[in-house]
Amino acid sequence: MSKYSVFSVMTPEWTPEKLLEKLHQYGYSAVEWRYKRMGPELRVEAPSFWGNNLCTITPAMSDQYLADLHEKATELQVSTLSINAYLTCGDLQETENVLKVAKKLGAQMIRLGVPSYDGSQHYDDLFKKARLYIHQAEQLCEQYEVKGLIETHHATIAPSASMAWRLVDGCHPDYIGVLYDPGNLVHEGYENHRMALQLLGPYLAHVHVKNAKWQREDGNMKWNVQWERVDHGVVCWEQVLLDLEEVGYRGYLGIEDFSRAFSAEKSLAFHEAFLKEVVQKSGFSLFE
Repeated sequence: MSKYSVFSVMTPEWTPEKLLEKLHQYGYSAVEWRYKRMGPELRVEAPSFWGNNLCTITPAMSDQYLADLHEKATELQVSTLSINAYLTCGDLQETENVLKVAKKLGAQMIRLGVPSYDGSQHYDDLFKKARLYIHQAEQLCEQYEVKGLIETHHATIAPSASMAWRLVDGCHPDYIGVLYDPGNLVHEGYENHRMALQLLGPYLAHVHVKNAKWQREDGNMKWNVQWERVDHGVVCWEQVLLDLEEVGYRGYLGIEDFSRAFSAEKSLAFHEAFLKEVVQKSGFSLFE
């Protein structure tokens, strides 16, 4: 079975149950759940990626609901790959809460928190705080047998593979790893993909698939980054897969599309076909 997953943040108008049904229909083998507290004020908004996202697992959900969701996923042969939380660096209590949810849903990984970077605090201070938290989180991840991930993400102290590697270096790769996101690297942190992947070595735990482009703002000389269709943006995914093959990566490819180019239904169909095509062109071995 192909190792394709979908992050539920990209289907905000669907319930978790509907997403599982659609993943089964389109041949995806795993789901990554968005996990976040959602206040009642959001419920009156239209569904959106980061607002009223109906495909979100929340702390308010009961153990019975989580058990039923896990059972449905099992019946549909869709594994729970990750709980992608929005954790604050240093919050060990909430980190443990997310790990408990991961165990209930049978997830292999959770996303850990790292400090944002806006220049108001010195990098060295943020780095020390993050290293302490990651080492403490590592102990919890070992206890729960769930890997904690640091994502390469713009506007944080881990915008690139090398900056993420600084944070995880010395940790046990069974419990701490890196989520490599080439689409985020368009915003900030690009390094040669093959070199970056070689550097990460055993810490390379997961890969997100999306794309973005640089464009000039109307009426001035400033440039900004906009999300783009996975086949139209800066990232050459055929080359990324060649580089992943070179380092022996055999994990999942997780779709996280923010381009708004398709409806949720069309997005699943399009990305499944895109992955098949680019995997075939690159010769990437996505099968166990």
